[in-house]
Amino acid sequence: MTGKRIYCVVMRGGTSKALFFKDNDLPKELEEREKVILRAFGSPDLRQIDGLGGANSSTSKCAIISVSNREDADIDYNFAQVSVDMPVVGWKTNCGNISSAVGPYAVDEGLVKAVEPVTKVRIYNINTKKHINAYVPVKNGKADYAGDYEINGVPGTANRINLEFVDPGGAYSGKLLPTGNVMDEVTLADGRVFHVSLVDAANPFVFCKPDELGLKGTELPWEYEALPDHCAINDTVEQIRGWAAVQLGMVDDPGKAKKGSPDAPKIGLVTAPVGYKDATGRLWEPNSYDLTGRLFSMGKIIHAYMGTGTVCTMVAANIKGSVVNQVVAPRLGHEIAKLHIGHPFGIIDVASRIEEGKVVSATIGRTARRIMEGWVYVD
Repeated sequence: MTGKRIYCVVMRGGTSKALFFKDNDLPKELEEREKVILRAFGSPDLRQIDGLGGANSSTSKCAIISVSNREDADIDYNFAQVSVDMPVVGWKTNCGNISSAVGPYAVDEGLVKAVEPVTKVRIYNINTKKHINAYVPVKNGKADYAGDYEINGVPGTANRINLEFVDPGGAYSGKLLPTGNVMDEVTLADGRVFHVSLVDAANPFVFCKPDELGLKGTELPWEYEALPDHCAINDTVEQIRGWAAVQLGMVDDPGKAKKGSPDAPKIGLVTAPVGYKDATGRLWEPNSYDLTGRLFSMGKIIHAYMGTGTVCTMVAANIKGSVVNQVVAPRLGHEIAKLHIGHPFGIIDVASRIEEGKVVSATIGRTARRIMEGWVYVD
């Protein structure tokens, strides 16, 4: 057998899946590193048939791990969003779901000392320069994955991993509200006006009102893609996202965002709970959750709800007058300690710790699974 091979682990974290590499196993030079990653995933190719990617944004993710030299962290974690159909690797954002697999990976690889029954792994996310505390169940010196906690969007149950995002505001821009406004009016070239809130917490998100896009906000991804005008709506969403990318300093022209910053910012659609049938056929009554949410990533509505999106939604819910706050405040008030979000596969909840009106941390419960380990051949 010939070809260059690199050790990797395939792990599910929350509702996403990623290839995990140790930093020292990858080329140091960025261009060469990206070539190796793209080859490992089989990108660009809509099927990623010649690599380990899963042909959608939720399964085309990469985590690069090393022992941290920082006094306030155990592990340094760099996240990469790998494009399926373009030769692009995005480094601007973090993935909250994949973050939940970082702690178990670190325990299993011996990068942190295993402490039973729960090991606290202090993670420094390089992308956002933020800290995340992962509380990993441990048994016999390894991560203990078996448990009875269920997250909607993943079959079966596993042990709960609590993931605490510390001081999530200003993850990319250094500002919770990059424009300085709780709400902005975005006017497109054709004169249409959209009311949005650009919030940077855990990752930057643009929260929009679905009705302004001609949507209900309860559409499942495949229902949305079946709409006759979904391509036109996609174009509108990308124009709004391009505006936000300029505000964040990611690009200097909105039209450059699709190629220059495809992974950030993300788009969130939020509306009041009206009751809906999820992708598994379960019916969720309006009083069983607090907010209906749909998220766009890499040009498509994703099947679940991002971990960082959950954190950002919670932070936005506590900003009086924001698009999210306007939806939830009539029921929950303006200081919200717990939020339940209805997404295509069910409900995700998030708890916040609030001090002097500021969300100082937000915690979500996730599960993870170590799927395989071995070598990927990258030629």
